[in-house]
Amino acid sequence: MRQQKHILTIITFLITCCCILSCSHNKINNEEETIKRIPDTLIVGTLYSPTSYFLYKSDIMGYNYDLVMHLAKDKNIEIKFEVFRSLSSLLERLDSAQIDLAAYNTPITAEFNNRVTHCGIESITRQVLIQPTKKGEKLITDVTQLVGKEIYVEKGSKYESRLQNLNSELGGGIKIHAINRDTIMSEDLISMVANNEIPLTVVDNDIAQLDHTYYSNIDISLEISFPQRSSWSVKKGNEWLADSIDVWANTKEVQHYSKRLFNHYFTTSRNNKQIIINVKNLQRGIISKYDNFFKESAKGIGWDWKLLAAQGYVESNFNPLAVSWAGARGIMQLMPGTARHYGLDASNIEDPQSNIHAATKSIKDLNKSLSKYVEDEEERKKFIIAAYNSGIAHIYDAIALAKKYGKDPQIWDDNVCDALLMKRYPEYYNDEVCKYGYFGGKQTVKYVENVIKTYNLFSKYVH
Repeated sequence: MRQQKHILTIITFLITCCCILSCSHNKINNEEETIKRIPDTLIVGTLYSPTSYFLYKSDIMGYNYDLVMHLAKDKNIEIKFEVFRSLSSLLERLDSAQIDLAAYNTPITAEFNNRVTHCGIESITRQVLIQPTKKGEKLITDVTQLVGKEIYVEKGSKYESRLQNLNSELGGGIKIHAINRDTIMSEDLISMVANNEIPLTVVDNDIAQLDHTYYSNIDISLEISFPQRSSWSVKKGNEWLADSIDVWANTKEVQHYSKRLFNHYFTTSRNNKQIIINVKNLQRGIISKYDNFFKESAKGIGWDWKLLAAQGYVESNFNPLAVSWAGARGIMQLMPGTARHYGLDASNIEDPQSNIHAATKSIKDLNKSLSKYVEDEEERKKFIIAAYNSGIAHIYDAIALAKKYGKDPQIWDDNVCDALLMKRYPEYYNDEVCKYGYFGGKQTVKYVENVIKTYNLFSKYVH
């Protein structure tokens, strides 16, 4: 009898072990299956925006774009991107299974939870106060201090709604100025605070962080709203895909990569610190120690070499080791892709002579492309300089917008220049004549202005 009990105990133990091993094996298989079920080709939808997907020069950039491409590299899969003009159209295509993944921050709310399955790295945004930092003046550190203050926001925006609610909570006293959204947007208001044209504004913290890379004289630390969570999303019923992306996104390597990527796009300074031009050198007929390279290369494009030198100054302050936030390198700040196209690689992209020579090849090609749109050679130079900075695609869009909205498409100042600035606004970069989406524009407009101003200064002293 004891022997039978002993045998029964052993059998029970063995059955239990088998069950545990089987469950563990199934769990491992399920985890492996989850990881492996991302398809070989993933069709990804996103939106043009300063934080998600945009063209800069000849390169596609953006936080979400780079993160998706990192997924593709890790999983050895192909990505096909489709770019939409609104979140509603993006989610419609997701609903109809025409795309697999919406790589755009979809709010995690009851409304969207009923429609999509969220996945990937979660983003948390808050509305923050934009205020100037002035020596000797105290910053606003509490929302109660907003009583009696004037704050400018976009009319009909969530920022106006939040301020109205906050104003009620505080018993009134906040002076809210709602500005027509057709003529101004958040980044314009941030610029106006930085330039002391208005006292305060409110935007989401990711936009604030991005613009803070351009304006170091603003403070963005005071939060005035509850956090809003958002993430990528997939179609309801495709939870297996969401699980696969979640497994990938939750690895330490990807978490660290996303933080580095965030810092790259949202905290790296984009201010160009200009040095003072040495007028004594100019009086001796010297612009830089690379003058012979500029003279030699300018012959190939028929430009005054001083104009090419002015670009080199504005691009890098004649620093052959300069590297921009976007990865452009050398005196003429060539993007790696552009450099490769003109025969340069990592070994010689920073060589001054090679860098300047490759830049003139690029300028020659830009001139050829733009000659179909701008007849006057002198006027065309402004378009070429703009295209060198922004990429020719955005200049094509600006010409199309100028033509459509009654501006002269062959004149830069006050015409195509203004049309390029229109590409900051959704109603224009989503216009049917615009093919290449969002572009900030202000940096390029300022760039053209600075190059021409510098050229005029050089020409005053050097003949």
